[in-house]
Amino acid sequence: LTRDWDRVLSVLVVATPCPLILATPIAIIGGINRAARRQVIVRTGGAMEALAQVGTAVFDKTGTLTHGQPDVREIVPADGADAHAVLRLAGAVDFASGHQLARPLVLRAEREAGELPPATDVREVAGRGVTGRVEGHHVVVGSLAYVAESLDAAARPALDALAARTQGLRAFVAIDGRPAGVVAYADRLRIGLPAFFDRLAALGITRTLLLSGDHAPNVEAVARDLGARFDEVRGDLLPEDKARIVRDLEGSGTRTLMVGDGTNDAPALTAAHVGVALAGHGGGISAEAADVVLLVDDVTRVAEAIETARRTVRIAKESIWVGLGLSVVGMGFAAAGLLAPTYGALVQEAIDVAVIVNALRAARG
Repeated sequence: LTRDWDRVLSVLVVATPCPLILATPIAIIGGINRAARRQVIVRTGGAMEALAQVGTAVFDKTGTLTHGQPDVREIVPADGADAHAVLRLAGAVDFASGHQLARPLVLRAEREAGELPPATDVREVAGRGVTGRVEGHHVVVGSLAYVAESLDAAARPALDALAARTQGLRAFVAIDGRPAGVVAYADRLRIGLPAFFDRLAALGITRTLLLSGDHAPNVEAVARDLGARFDEVRGDLLPEDKARIVRDLEGSGTRTLMVGDGTNDAPALTAAHVGVALAGHGGGISAEAADVVLLVDDVTRVAEAIETARRTVRIAKESIWVGLGLSVVGMGFAAAGLLAPTYGALVQEAIDVAVIVNALRAARG
């Protein structure tokens, strides 16, 4: 309009889209570096941006919200039996067992009963139970079916009655051909979960689900222990069931975060908008399927990752709009003839430096 080609050149110099080009990658890389310092590996810039968008969080139970290592919750003695004696004799037999439930029982027995007596004639059937003799008593520890096989028909109704008094993960104990008690196990919840879920809510996570392959009563018990934290709680799920539920959530337009630790979580991690794997628990395949990997066995780092992602995207957008705004102002001065091309180039470089410095804030705490 002015036919002043110096003005035209000044406008073009100031109008270069460097703020748009520089702000996002610098902020994203800074955010990825900041997360990595907290041992949270965000695989790509796209994953960082996606993590900032999630509004629904789906959690596996075993190994994610719990430690994945059962502890003895209680000893339920049969009528007329002594809980201390049941614990002591069962721990003595289990001392020679390699089953994953044996170690917690032995530790509990040693803590409460002191040094355990030696067991002889120990025989173990892998995955079912173990038998032995302790201080002249014949002791059987194992599954309901395994212990039932060691009893005569007259003693089995008492065993069934004992089984009806407990549920969840458990081991049955028989002493000298009579049902003696049940060892009830429970997986310990991780420390800090209530505060963690409060923080998720503050970050804008509006819906949470608990999905597990464990038996539904065990899953519901964990949900009760955590209070009213979940909008939906489901157990007895196969890996494909978890993946289907996550896909349904995604299909409804919900940006879903899936957090898991095991191989059976890999399909759901892949189906989610963002998959987070706890590699510190040993889930190699799940880590490969995930967008974000926690190198420490601490699920509460998920909240930190979301907070870092949202801060990173906020800084990137802020840098873009501030940089473009300053460019528009500079274009106005250039169009009015108040900014020569050389000075316009210097102004544009100053804007670029300001954008870079602001975007680098994403890397700092």
